[in-house]
Amino acid sequence: MQTLRLGTRGSPLALTQAGLVRDALVAAHPGLSVEIVVIRTTGDRVQDRPLAEIGGKALWTKELDRALLAGEIDCAVHSMKDVETVRPAEIAIVAMLPRADVRDRLVGAVSIEALPPGARIGTSSPRRAAQVRSLRPDLSPVLFRGNVDTRLARLAAGEAEATLLAAAGLERLGRDDVGVAIPTTVMLPAPAQGAVGIECRAADEDATRLLAAIDDPQTHACVRAERALLAALVADCHSPVAALARIEGGVLTIDATLYAEDGSESVSAQQAGAPEDVGVSQALAAKLLELAPPAIRQLFAG
Repeated sequence: MQTLRLGTRGSPLALTQAGLVRDALVAAHPGLSVEIVVIRTTGDRVQDRPLAEIGGKALWTKELDRALLAGEIDCAVHSMKDVETVRPAEIAIVAMLPRADVRDRLVGAVSIEALPPGARIGTSSPRRAAQVRSLRPDLSPVLFRGNVDTRLARLAAGEAEATLLAAAGLERLGRDDVGVAIPTTVMLPAPAQGAVGIECRAADEDATRLLAAIDDPQTHACVRAERALLAALVADCHSPVAALARIEGGVLTIDATLYAEDGSESVSAQQAGAPEDVGVSQALAAKLLELAPPAIRQLFAG
Protein backbone atom coordinates (compact mmCIF):
# COMPACT_ATOMS: atom_id res chain seq x y z
CA MET A 1 0.00 0.00 0.00
CA GLN A 2 1.33 3.42 -0.97
CA THR A 3 1.71 5.93 1.87
CA LEU A 4 1.60 9.71 1.50
CA ARG A 5 2.93 11.78 4.41
CA LEU A 6 0.85 14.92 4.91
CA GLY A 7 2.45 17.68 6.99
CA THR A 8 0.34 20.09 9.01
CA ARG A 9 0.41 22.45 11.94
CA GLY A 10 -0.86 21.01 15.20
CA SER A 11 -3.75 23.32 16.06
CA PRO A 12 -7.23 21.77 16.27
CA LEU A 13 -8.28 23.57 13.09
CA ALA A 14 -5.13 22.58 11.19
CA LEU A 15 -5.62 18.94 12.20
CA THR A 16 -9.27 19.06 11.15
CA GLN A 17 -8.29 20.47 7.75
CA ALA A 18 -5.58 17.84 7.36
CA GLY A 19 -8.23 15.23 8.09
CA LEU A 20 -10.42 16.65 5.31
CA VAL A 21 -7.50 16.43 2.88
CA ARG A 22 -6.71 12.87 3.98
CA ASP A 23 -10.33 11.79 3.53
CA ALA A 24 -10.50 13.39 0.06
CA LEU A 25 -7.26 11.68 -1.00
CA VAL A 26 -8.35 8.27 0.25
CA ALA A 27 -11.71 8.64 -1.50
CA ALA A 28 -9.99 9.60 -4.76
CA HIS A 29 -7.32 6.90 -4.51
CA PRO A 30 -8.60 3.65 -2.93
CA GLY A 31 -5.70 1.82 -1.37
CA LEU A 32 -3.72 4.97 -0.61
CA SER A 33 -2.63 5.42 3.00
CA VAL A 34 -2.26 9.00 4.24
CA GLU A 35 -0.16 9.62 7.36
CA ILE A 36 -0.67 12.99 9.09
CA VAL A 37 2.63 14.41 10.38
CA VAL A 38 2.43 17.34 12.83
CA ILE A 39 5.04 20.06 12.41
CA ARG A 40 5.20 22.73 15.12
CA THR A 41 5.63 26.25 13.69
CA THR A 42 7.01 29.50 15.08
CA GLY A 43 3.60 31.08 14.51
CA ASP A 44 2.11 28.54 16.92
CA ARG A 45 4.79 29.07 19.57
CA VAL A 46 4.81 32.91 19.64
CA GLN A 47 1.38 34.30 20.54
CA ASP A 48 2.08 37.61 22.29
CA ARG A 49 3.10 39.75 19.31
CA PRO A 50 1.52 40.69 15.97
CA LEU A 51 2.53 38.40 13.12
CA ALA A 52 4.01 41.32 11.17
CA GLU A 53 6.49 42.04 13.98
CA ILE A 54 7.97 38.55 14.15
CA GLY A 55 8.38 37.52 10.54
CA GLY A 56 5.00 37.61 8.84
CA LYS A 57 3.16 34.71 7.26
CA ALA A 58 6.37 32.70 6.80
CA LEU A 59 6.07 31.82 10.49
CA TRP A 60 3.21 29.50 9.53
CA THR A 61 5.02 27.90 6.60
CA LYS A 62 8.80 27.85 6.97
CA GLU A 63 9.00 24.75 9.18
CA LEU A 64 6.59 22.90 6.88
CA ASP A 65 8.67 24.05 3.90
CA ARG A 66 11.84 22.77 5.55
CA ALA A 67 10.25 19.38 6.29
CA LEU A 68 8.91 19.15 2.73
CA LEU A 69 12.22 20.01 1.06
CA ALA A 70 14.09 17.68 3.44
CA GLY A 71 11.85 14.80 2.38
CA GLU A 72 10.37 14.35 5.87
CA ILE A 73 6.85 14.83 4.44
CA ASP A 74 5.47 14.45 0.91
CA CYS A 75 3.01 17.34 0.98
CA ALA A 76 1.75 20.06 3.32
CA VAL A 77 -1.71 21.43 4.01
CA HIS A 78 -2.29 25.12 4.68
CA SER A 79 -5.02 27.66 5.31
CA MET A 80 -4.32 29.62 2.14
CA LYS A 81 -4.83 33.04 3.74
CA ASP A 82 -1.81 32.23 5.95
CA VAL A 83 0.51 31.42 3.04
CA GLU A 84 2.89 34.16 1.92
CA THR A 85 2.43 35.37 -1.64
CA VAL A 86 5.92 34.47 -2.90
CA ARG A 87 6.70 30.79 -2.40
CA PRO A 88 9.95 28.85 -2.91
CA ALA A 89 10.41 27.78 -6.53
CA GLU A 90 10.93 24.18 -5.41
CA ILE A 91 7.41 24.04 -3.92
CA ALA A 92 4.13 24.01 -5.86
CA ILE A 93 0.57 24.71 -4.73
CA VAL A 94 -1.06 21.74 -6.43
CA ALA A 95 -4.58 21.46 -5.06
CA MET A 96 -7.29 23.24 -3.10
CA LEU A 97 -10.38 21.83 -1.45
CA PRO A 98 -13.75 23.43 -2.27
CA ARG A 99 -13.87 26.80 -0.58
CA ALA A 100 -15.90 27.17 2.62
CA ASP A 101 -17.77 30.24 3.91
CA VAL A 102 -15.55 33.26 3.19
CA ARG A 103 -17.18 35.56 5.74
CA ASP A 104 -15.97 36.77 9.12
CA ARG A 105 -18.07 36.11 12.22
CA LEU A 106 -18.47 38.66 15.00
CA VAL A 107 -18.46 37.17 18.50
CA GLY A 108 -19.73 39.29 21.38
CA ALA A 109 -22.44 41.36 19.68
CA VAL A 110 -25.17 40.94 17.08
CA SER A 111 -23.53 43.49 14.77
CA ILE A 112 -20.72 46.03 14.57
CA GLU A 113 -23.32 48.78 15.06
CA ALA A 114 -24.57 47.15 18.29
CA LEU A 115 -21.19 47.32 20.05
CA PRO A 116 -21.02 49.85 22.92
CA PRO A 117 -19.11 53.12 22.40
CA GLY A 118 -15.35 52.61 22.64
CA ALA A 119 -15.64 48.81 22.62
CA ARG A 120 -12.44 46.77 22.34
CA ILE A 121 -12.19 44.36 19.40
CA GLY A 122 -9.77 41.47 19.79
CA THR A 123 -7.88 40.83 16.55
CA SER A 124 -4.35 40.49 15.20
CA SER A 125 -5.41 41.26 11.62
CA PRO A 126 -4.56 44.70 10.16
CA ARG A 127 -7.44 44.18 7.71
CA ARG A 128 -10.03 43.50 10.39
CA ALA A 129 -8.73 46.31 12.61
CA ALA A 130 -8.95 48.80 9.74
CA GLN A 131 -12.38 47.56 8.66
CA VAL A 132 -14.01 47.85 12.08
CA ARG A 133 -12.53 51.32 12.59
CA SER A 134 -13.74 52.31 9.13
CA LEU A 135 -17.23 51.29 10.21
CA ARG A 136 -16.88 52.57 13.78
CA PRO A 137 -13.95 54.97 14.39
CA ASP A 138 -14.57 54.80 18.15
CA LEU A 139 -13.77 51.09 18.37
CA SER A 140 -10.39 50.05 19.76
CA PRO A 141 -8.56 46.98 18.35
CA VAL A 142 -6.55 44.97 20.90
CA LEU A 143 -4.13 42.15 20.05
CA PHE A 144 -5.72 38.68 20.02
CA ARG A 145 -3.70 35.77 18.62
CA GLY A 146 -4.00 32.03 19.11
CA ASN A 147 -6.43 29.33 18.09
CA VAL A 148 -10.21 29.61 18.27
CA ASP A 149 -10.52 28.40 21.87
CA THR A 150 -7.73 30.71 23.03
CA ARG A 151 -9.41 33.75 21.51
CA LEU A 152 -12.83 32.81 22.87
CA ALA A 153 -11.33 32.29 26.33
CA ARG A 154 -9.72 35.73 26.24
CA LEU A 155 -13.05 37.21 25.19
CA ALA A 156 -14.83 35.41 28.04
CA ALA A 157 -12.18 36.72 30.46
CA GLY A 158 -13.18 40.28 29.57
CA GLU A 159 -10.06 41.25 27.62
CA ALA A 160 -12.29 42.65 24.86
CA GLU A 161 -15.97 43.21 24.18
CA ALA A 162 -15.90 41.32 20.88
CA THR A 163 -13.66 39.44 18.49
CA LEU A 164 -13.72 38.39 14.84
CA LEU A 165 -13.13 34.85 13.59
CA ALA A 166 -13.27 33.23 10.17
CA ALA A 167 -16.60 31.51 9.56
CA ALA A 168 -14.86 28.69 7.65
CA GLY A 169 -12.68 27.75 10.60
CA LEU A 170 -15.60 27.76 13.02
CA GLU A 171 -17.68 25.60 10.71
CA ARG A 172 -14.88 23.08 10.18
CA LEU A 173 -14.57 22.78 13.96
CA GLY A 174 -18.32 22.24 14.32
CA ARG A 175 -18.69 25.66 15.94
CA ASP A 176 -20.84 27.37 13.33
CA ASP A 177 -23.22 28.43 16.10
CA VAL A 178 -20.56 30.80 17.45
CA GLY A 179 -21.00 34.47 16.56
CA VAL A 180 -22.86 36.24 13.79
CA ALA A 181 -21.77 36.17 10.14
CA ILE A 182 -20.95 39.59 8.70
CA PRO A 183 -22.06 40.05 5.06
CA THR A 184 -19.24 40.50 2.55
CA THR A 185 -20.92 43.76 1.55
CA VAL A 186 -20.05 45.04 5.05
CA MET A 187 -16.65 43.34 5.54
CA LEU A 188 -14.90 41.90 2.50
CA PRO A 189 -12.73 38.95 3.59
CA ALA A 190 -9.00 38.47 3.47
CA PRO A 191 -7.62 37.17 0.17
CA ALA A 192 -7.85 33.35 0.11
CA GLN A 193 -10.01 33.21 3.26
CA GLY A 194 -11.92 29.95 3.56
CA ALA A 195 -9.57 28.02 1.25
CA VAL A 196 -7.44 25.00 2.18
CA GLY A 197 -4.47 24.35 -0.10
CA ILE A 198 -2.01 21.49 -0.45
CA GLU A 199 1.58 21.84 -1.60
CA CYS A 200 4.23 19.35 -2.63
CA ARG A 201 7.73 19.46 -4.07
CA ALA A 202 7.46 20.84 -7.60
CA ALA A 203 9.56 17.94 -8.96
CA ASP A 204 7.49 15.23 -7.23
CA GLU A 205 5.38 13.91 -10.10
CA ASP A 206 3.76 11.16 -8.03
CA ALA A 207 2.51 13.51 -5.28
CA THR A 208 1.41 16.02 -7.89
CA ARG A 209 -0.69 13.36 -9.62
CA LEU A 210 -2.29 12.22 -6.36
CA LEU A 211 -3.12 15.76 -5.23
CA ALA A 212 -4.43 16.95 -8.60
CA ALA A 213 -7.31 14.49 -8.26
CA ILE A 214 -8.76 16.41 -5.30
CA ASP A 215 -8.31 19.93 -6.69
CA ASP A 216 -11.39 22.16 -6.95
CA PRO A 217 -10.71 24.22 -10.12
CA GLN A 218 -13.06 27.12 -9.28
CA THR A 219 -11.62 27.60 -5.80
CA HIS A 220 -8.09 27.33 -7.20
CA ALA A 221 -8.76 29.95 -9.87
CA CYS A 222 -10.33 32.42 -7.42
CA VAL A 223 -7.58 32.04 -4.83
CA ARG A 224 -4.90 32.28 -7.51
CA ALA A 225 -6.44 35.59 -8.66
CA GLU A 226 -6.62 36.96 -5.09
CA ARG A 227 -3.01 35.99 -4.43
CA ALA A 228 -1.96 37.53 -7.75
CA LEU A 229 -3.58 40.77 -6.58
CA LEU A 230 -1.48 40.68 -3.41
CA ALA A 231 1.63 40.07 -5.50
CA ALA A 232 0.86 42.99 -7.82
CA LEU A 233 0.22 45.28 -4.85
CA VAL A 234 3.39 43.99 -3.16
CA ALA A 235 1.27 43.73 -0.02
CA ASP A 236 2.72 42.42 3.24
CA CYS A 237 1.44 41.69 6.75
CA HIS A 238 1.20 45.42 7.47
CA SER A 239 -1.02 46.07 4.44
CA PRO A 240 -4.77 46.14 5.18
CA VAL A 241 -6.32 44.62 2.08
CA ALA A 242 -9.58 42.74 1.51
CA ALA A 243 -10.43 40.88 -1.69
CA LEU A 244 -12.84 38.31 -3.03
CA ALA A 245 -13.01 36.68 -6.46
CA ARG A 246 -15.96 34.77 -7.92
CA ILE A 247 -16.63 32.99 -11.21
CA GLU A 248 -20.00 33.27 -12.90
CA GLY A 249 -20.72 32.32 -16.49
CA GLY A 250 -17.06 31.70 -17.18
CA VAL A 251 -16.08 35.22 -16.08
CA LEU A 252 -13.92 35.90 -13.02
CA THR A 253 -14.71 39.08 -11.08
CA ILE A 254 -12.56 40.41 -8.24
CA ASP A 255 -13.69 43.00 -5.71
CA ALA A 256 -11.04 44.56 -3.49
CA THR A 257 -10.62 47.31 -0.91
CA LEU A 258 -7.43 48.87 0.48
CA TYR A 259 -7.46 50.67 3.82
CA ALA A 260 -5.38 53.15 5.78
CA GLU A 261 -4.09 51.46 8.93
CA ASP A 262 -6.56 53.34 11.15
CA GLY A 263 -9.47 52.79 8.78
CA SER A 264 -9.87 56.53 8.20
CA GLU A 265 -9.57 56.14 4.42
CA SER A 266 -10.31 53.35 1.96
CA VAL A 267 -10.45 52.73 -1.76
CA SER A 268 -12.44 50.03 -3.58
CA ALA A 269 -12.49 48.74 -7.14
CA GLN A 270 -13.57 45.79 -9.26
CA GLN A 271 -12.09 44.03 -12.29
CA ALA A 272 -13.37 41.19 -14.46
CA GLY A 273 -11.88 38.87 -17.07
CA ALA A 274 -10.93 35.31 -17.92
CA PRO A 275 -10.30 33.06 -14.90
CA GLU A 276 -6.84 32.09 -16.13
CA ASP A 277 -5.73 35.67 -16.91
CA VAL A 278 -3.36 37.03 -14.24
CA GLY A 279 -3.69 40.39 -15.96
CA VAL A 280 -7.09 40.82 -14.29
CA SER A 281 -5.43 40.99 -10.88
CA GLN A 282 -2.63 43.21 -12.14
CA ALA A 283 -5.10 45.66 -13.69
CA LEU A 284 -7.09 45.77 -10.46
CA ALA A 285 -3.95 46.48 -8.43
CA ALA A 286 -2.99 49.32 -10.76
CA LYS A 287 -6.50 50.78 -10.54
CA LEU A 288 -6.54 50.62 -6.74
CA LEU A 289 -3.12 52.23 -6.35
CA GLU A 290 -4.03 54.97 -8.82
CA LEU A 291 -7.18 55.80 -6.85
CA ALA A 292 -5.58 55.43 -3.41
CA PRO A 293 -4.68 58.49 -1.29
CA PRO A 294 -1.08 58.72 0.01
CA ALA A 295 -1.98 57.26 3.44
CA ILE A 296 -3.00 54.04 1.72
CA ARG A 297 -0.55 53.98 -1.17
CA GLN A 298 2.44 54.09 1.20
CA LEU A 299 1.36 50.74 2.67
CA PHE A 300 1.79 48.98 -0.68
CA ALA A 301 5.04 48.76 -2.62
CA GLY A 302 3.32 48.08 -5.93
